[in-house]
Amino acid sequence: MHHRFSDSFKNWSGLTKNWPEKGSFEYYAALAHRDQMLRGRRLSDADASLAFSDGNSTFRISSLGFLHYTTVELGTPGVKFMVALDTGSDLFWVPCDCSRCAPTHGASYASDFELSIYNPRESSTSKKVTCNNDMCAQRNRCLGTFSSCPYIVSYVSAQTSTSGILVKDVLHLTTEDGGREFVEAYVTFGCGQVQSGSFLDIAAPNGLFGLGMEKISVPSVLSREGLIADSFSMCFGHDGIGRISFGDKGSPDQEETPFNVNPAHPTYNVTVTQARVGTMLIDVEFTALFDSGTSFTYMVDPAYSRVSEKFHSLARDKWRPPDPRIPFEYCYDMSPDANASLVPSMSLTMKGGRHFTVYDPIIVISTQNEIVYCLAVVKSTELNIIGQNFMTGYRVVFDREKLVLGWKKFDCYDVEDYNNFPLQPHASMVPPAVAAGLGQLYDHSLG
Repeated sequence: MHHRFSDSFKNWSGLTKNWPEKGSFEYYAALAHRDQMLRGRRLSDADASLAFSDGNSTFRISSLGFLHYTTVELGTPGVKFMVALDTGSDLFWVPCDCSRCAPTHGASYASDFELSIYNPRESSTSKKVTCNNDMCAQRNRCLGTFSSCPYIVSYVSAQTSTSGILVKDVLHLTTEDGGREFVEAYVTFGCGQVQSGSFLDIAAPNGLFGLGMEKISVPSVLSREGLIADSFSMCFGHDGIGRISFGDKGSPDQEETPFNVNPAHPTYNVTVTQARVGTMLIDVEFTALFDSGTSFTYMVDPAYSRVSEKFHSLARDKWRPPDPRIPFEYCYDMSPDANASLVPSMSLTMKGGRHFTVYDPIIVISTQNEIVYCLAVVKSTELNIIGQNFMTGYRVVFDREKLVLGWKKFDCYDVEDYNNFPLQPHASMVPPAVAAGLGQLYDHSLG
């Protein structure tokens, strides 16, 4: 075996003209050019962005935990799954070889969407992940070095988990530039054989797409393979339609704050230094996880009490006593002459001094006889979480290279490729701040 630019190959081939001199700029340029041709979109093209093969659209579904979903395509031939997008966890998993999974037929959600089950034996590109693979974190549960690697992940939601084995297969993507070429990326994901808790009915019945910082997450794999820059963005529209774009580093005029990175378990954790409700400033400092897999926002005392009580003092509508059917403490009867300007405004100041305006601090709930609105913040005993509801109206950039969170007010329809919408959400998709009724309202967090 000889290197194509070696002296032995040069003499054997008889080629002497235009042959780059070893160690020269042209020599390394030729190597880089050849690598780009062989490996696809890498190196100098790493600033390009990628989307799922069905496009970059996401959509919020009230009947499935108020989370954002999109369609992904796995395997050969490709099979499509409707997965929830979760920046609060790392593993991508889909139902597979099910012992206990959410039903794909007969459930209320199944009539609106086509749901699939992955079968590794039916994909010609599926590969086994063995216990000696560096992606295998559960080696203590392995039966042997070359046996399939097991996994189990538990989530913030009570008794919600997934377990099974890890597999590797092709994830179908497309470039977002004018050329729109298709890209096949091998990713490691969970063959989810046993699900529990809200995965069986309320949320993510067809899989969860973990977007965290650990090496097993898809953004980590795509950047490590040189397919994208180590960053991605999510847009959360006021009407429930959004975007996800891998490799997007945002824009120079976006606001930013640094991540608080714990090397042992890195997450998208940021520091809030101050809150504002109405015109009143509240001096509270706390760290919080930016988590698209949590429907609403959670705060631990004293931040929760200070923010919610200030909101209550400024609210002009009649307060309703707590309702055991909903998780919110501060709810009000919406007056007949309801006006959004009467609802107290809210913003957060992030570490570094940048302001994060909360465009949708409330959720509106309709019952048979009345309309109620609530401050969509839940009292927590453990974690502060900036949930998906607070991200509405922004393109949020998770820049893992610079280790910063970026945000900019954004109309998600401004992003190209709107017409390539993967699934019609039908009647189950409503604007993020509006619930159709108490029967559909779930206090949902995956994390």
